[in-house]
Order: sequence, then C-alpha cells, then structure tokens
Amino acid sequence: MKLSVALATLAVGGASAFSVNQYGLRTSTQLNAVRQPIMAGNWKMNPATEADALNLATGFCALVDTLEDTCGLEEAEGCTEVVLFPPFPFISKVKDIVQEKGVTVGAQQVYYEDKGAFTGSVAASMVKSVGCEYVLCGHSERRTLFSDSDVNINAKVKKVLEFGMKPILCIGETQEEYDLGITEEVCAMQVSKDLAGVSKEDLSKVVLAYEPVWAIGTGLVCDAEDANKVHKFIRTVLAKMYDEEAAQSIRIQYGGSVTPESVDGLMAMSDIDGCLVGGASLFADKFARICNFKAE
Repeated sequence: MKLSVALATLAVGGASAFSVNQYGLRTSTQLNAVRQPIMAGNWKMNPATEADALNLATGFCALVDTLEDTCGLEEAEGCTEVVLFPPFPFISKVKDIVQEKGVTVGAQQVYYEDKGAFTGSVAASMVKSVGCEYVLCGHSERRTLFSDSDVNINAKVKKVLEFGMKPILCIGETQEEYDLGITEEVCAMQVSKDLAGVSKEDLSKVVLAYEPVWAIGTGLVCDAEDANKVHKFIRTVLAKMYDEEAAQSIRIQYGGSVTPESVDGLMAMSDIDGCLVGGASLFADKFARICNFKAE
C-alpha cells in the first residue's frame, strides 16, 4: 500500500475523541489532471497528554491501513496526500507510530530566526531535525492571537523553504472583512505580501490554504461554490505574480469547520485541492472519512 501522511503540530480533546468507526473506504481517488489532492489535520493545542496523542495517532493509522490510494507527493499519480500536524512535544513519538505507514510529520509554526535568545520559539532546523516535512505559516490564530504580521509570515515561509520543508500558507478574511465584501482584496494582499521574494521554483513546494476566519471553529462552512470562486480568484493573483502555469499547478486547500458531511461537496469543486481540517481531525474516524472523500 502506498501511503504518506505529514503530521504538523495538532491538539486533541478528551478520550472520546479517539473512538474509531469503520467507514466504507473507497479504493480510488478522483484527481485533478494536474494537482494531487492533499488533506491536512491541524490538532492545534490538543490533546491534553502524550498518551492521548499517541492514542489518536494509533487509531487513525488503524483506519488509514485500509486506504489503498493515499501516498506522498513523489508518488502523486492516482492518490491523495495526507498531512497531519501534532503539538511540538508529541511530534517524535507520533512519528514513531505512523512512519511504518509511510506517514510523516510537520509543525504548526516556526520562528524565522535560526537560533538565539527567543524564549518559547522554535527554529526551522529544530522541527526539520525531528522529521517534519510541512510547516503551517500564517494560520489565522497566529495572525490574530499572536500578532503574526505579513512581514513575519513571509520570513517564515522563506525560512521553511530554506530548510527544505514545505509551507502550508494560510490566508483568509475575517467576519468584518467578509461583511464589507472585501474578501478578494484581503486574499490578494495576503498572497502578494506572504509570497514576496518566493521564486516560481519554490512556489511549487508551497501549498495554500484558504480559510475564511469566520468559519474556523464556528461550525459555519463557506458554501462550496463560493469557496471555489475564491480559489479561482487566488489563481488569477498568482498568474499575475508568476504565470498561468504556476497558478494552475499550486494546490489550494479549503479550511473552516470541514466535516465528513461537507467534504464531498467541497472536493467536487474544480479548484479545491484538499482541506485543512481542525476539530474533525481530533476524531480518528471523522478524519479518516474526510481523507477518503467521495467527490460528488
């Protein structure tokens, strides 16, 4: 079985989050002619203990074991790439559990300096040394709660690339910006600032995640067709920054309260290439179903 799951720093809730239901998992993946689907689970500041984290990883692997069409980017034909993100303290041991399934790990964030007196910060070299392949950059919670500016996000994106890892760059509008009707303007500004100085060659290693902030953790889901329109618009921005080939090649995920019930409709859209999943990724059965989406 071909399988690759990249895990970034995630968080899980209570023990009930680890129950595993046996879904009927598909045996073939519908792929865009150019872009490989990519599913990512962001555990955030969960679970509460190492034992809970290892329990979740084990439960997910038990379900993933039945997937026949999941694999890494290097084996892109005919499969879906799966990426998971655990909190920093759990990365190494989670990796030990999942690596036999071809699963890899990533980090929820890094600082843009290599080393120094930056108490509480983590360097790209550190997460690289424990086996991370992906790093989240610009997640809305880092932007709003930790005042992560576009200048800093851009520096992090370039630092992640410098160390041979792949950034998942998160962009998206707040509720206020959505109500003002400036979603496109906000996304264009964030893409332009956060990818400044990134070459076309390096862009091929970047994944974008469109996350309308008003839909994160709220239970609200942006309509699939509306989300797809934003994804298409983002590609027009990238075409102006780079060229049409680059714009059509980059993978763009949707994030914002993705569930097993909403994933199929989202993945049926032409320009949605995957999902960045929060709360549902804390349940092994739910996340397995999301990874095994059935495009309508």
